Amino acid sequence: MPTTPIDAKTVLDVDPWLEPNAPSIVHRHNAFRKWRDTIEQNEGGYDSFTKGYLKFGLHVRDDGELVYREWAPNAKEAALIGDFNNWNRTSHPMVKDSFGVWEITIPPKEPGVCAIPHDSKIKISMITPSGERIERLPVWIKRVTQDLSVSPVYDARFWNPPQSERYQFKNARPPQPRSVRIYEAHVGISTNEYRVGTYKEFTAHMLPRIKDLGYNTIQLMAVMEHAYYASFGYQVTNFFAASSRYGTPEDLKELIDTAHGMGITVLLDIVHSHACKNVLDGLNQFDGTDHQYFHEGGKGRHELWDSRLFNYGHYEVLRFLMSNLRFWMEEYQFDGFRFDGVTSMMYVHHGIGTGFSGGYHEYFGDNADIEAIVYLMLANDAMHELFPSCITIAEDVSGMPLLCAPVSKGGVGFDYRLSMAIPDMWIKLLKHKSDDEWEMGNIVHTLTNRRYKEKSIAYAESHDQALVGDKTLAFWLMDKEMYTNMSDITEYTPVIARGIALHKMIRLLVHSLGGEGYLNFEGNEFGHPEWLDFPREGNGNSFHYARRQWNVVDDPLLRYKYLNEFDKAMNHTEEKYGWLAAEPAYVSLKHEVDKVVVFERAGLLFVFNFHPSQSFTDYRVGVEEPGEYHVVLSSDEKRFGGFENVLPGGQYFTTPMEWNGRKNWLQIYIPTRTCIVLGKN
Repeated sequence: MPTTPIDAKTVLDVDPWLEPNAPSIVHRHNAFRKWRDTIEQNEGGYDSFTKGYLKFGLHVRDDGELVYREWAPNAKEAALIGDFNNWNRTSHPMVKDSFGVWEITIPPKEPGVCAIPHDSKIKISMITPSGERIERLPVWIKRVTQDLSVSPVYDARFWNPPQSERYQFKNARPPQPRSVRIYEAHVGISTNEYRVGTYKEFTAHMLPRIKDLGYNTIQLMAVMEHAYYASFGYQVTNFFAASSRYGTPEDLKELIDTAHGMGITVLLDIVHSHACKNVLDGLNQFDGTDHQYFHEGGKGRHELWDSRLFNYGHYEVLRFLMSNLRFWMEEYQFDGFRFDGVTSMMYVHHGIGTGFSGGYHEYFGDNADIEAIVYLMLANDAMHELFPSCITIAEDVSGMPLLCAPVSKGGVGFDYRLSMAIPDMWIKLLKHKSDDEWEMGNIVHTLTNRRYKEKSIAYAESHDQALVGDKTLAFWLMDKEMYTNMSDITEYTPVIARGIALHKMIRLLVHSLGGEGYLNFEGNEFGHPEWLDFPREGNGNSFHYARRQWNVVDDPLLRYKYLNEFDKAMNHTEEKYGWLAAEPAYVSLKHEVDKVVVFERAGLLFVFNFHPSQSFTDYRVGVEEPGEYHVVLSSDEKRFGGFENVLPGGQYFTTPMEWNGRKNWLQIYIPTRTCIVLGKN
């Protein structure tokens, strides 16, 4: 059945300001419809089209027979080689069909026993039209391993464990969270020790921490295999292989299943914006051409990332990428994706040297990469159709309108966008402004400046800030005193007192005002004391900074525990009251002299005093709902490293008289650098 077209009215119902650009959006949607209808006609729909991983790659039938298929249209000859045939280039030739797909069927060694041993090495050997012999790792391979003592180049492994060793999922996916509170994590750095952490360790040690802190969603970085550890996972070589640095595919399945058993949703950081340029163990020049999966020439290369760019207008590339999404959802039971580098995909300039002012003319016309945007529409449409509870998040700095509107309304179809302007704002403030120069109006504007009905995920600091050469918020706030004055038996210096106070306030302000979801990068919840620097030549291949120092938050003598406790309380309070899922906040006060911000959301009253030295007694604040209020959360509690000037609980009664545009007011004591949340029950 043909996909329903849209008209300009459908677009303008979402956002009337899009009127000049409505024809571009309808045109974009028509391109999407054409692809969707083509897939319907050729394959019967998304369900079949996204199962490419069941057709391509290596598959063992019940009787032990093995079938291997690979799309390599340029190759003139192809053969499967490996440990199983002593790397003989002639004993296992493959046959090519009219679509450029090579195939071989290998009979079982004996009934029910595959001829290729489990976890043994394999490759595809090909001859190009020029007569050159090239050897590559199978594109759809599920496991590759690296032995750096031999070579940095990966080996492909045939992953086919006996039934008894295959992980069996026990837990159903949790329902989609009402409010997403995301813990962004990297398995390799999730250990105190000077080495790469494992999936099994993450399952045993990190999942209970994340659950205790009140996060209900994990976003796993660097899972898709990447040749260079220091790339943070963003130079993917093998799109269907879970990184072997951290363990086996079965170990990753256990991690996700265990998280599901705890009620935690697990998202994959998916990299479809570009691919590593490696030839020997990547996709680049797989069949000897420059243009198989990618655009040829300059269009197929990213200047800044030094990587290859996909040709999203090619049928087989779409099959590959959409099947990749389906594979991670089916094989590993991920619950959705954070799409990396969406800005780079959506614009022909890839965002390089471009500042986005928010003017609608920047998003449409010649700047837009229609093929890439249509791929994102297809990906979102397919995943939400096949997996209704799937969550998709866009990493987009541009602010593209309709990015998080449904495809049926002319949107790109994401569930959330990352509010990338928020962490940038905090860096600029801490770097360039003294505390008394902070402008409450600008802070509030940045936190609330989002498209209505398009959901955003707010975060105070990004994982990039944790990297060497940059600074986390904790480092900006406390710097070298983190090494000398973070113990309870040392002086509570002005620098540390300010740092701990503002770290809590910034996080709660972002959490409660900045979006419909919240994200934290692991370790930042307790003000991790050092940056992140992966082993590389420049640091003598040291693991010293490529790990998270849980020992400092677990040490009862150190003050990191206060920040950790506040993070936990913040998440659990949100779980109870649900402000992330509520309508955006009503801000009733942004006082530039007092440095006070007041707003209401989800029936709660939030009061922040950013003044560096002044506390306010009997401070009058407006509130819409009358009644008796009490403190449900205060950053000033002793357990959060505060001074206990605000008593938990307490009674605050409203007076029925208009104040700051609200129908009632109440009076509170709000100490310097303190935030409090008042509720009625």
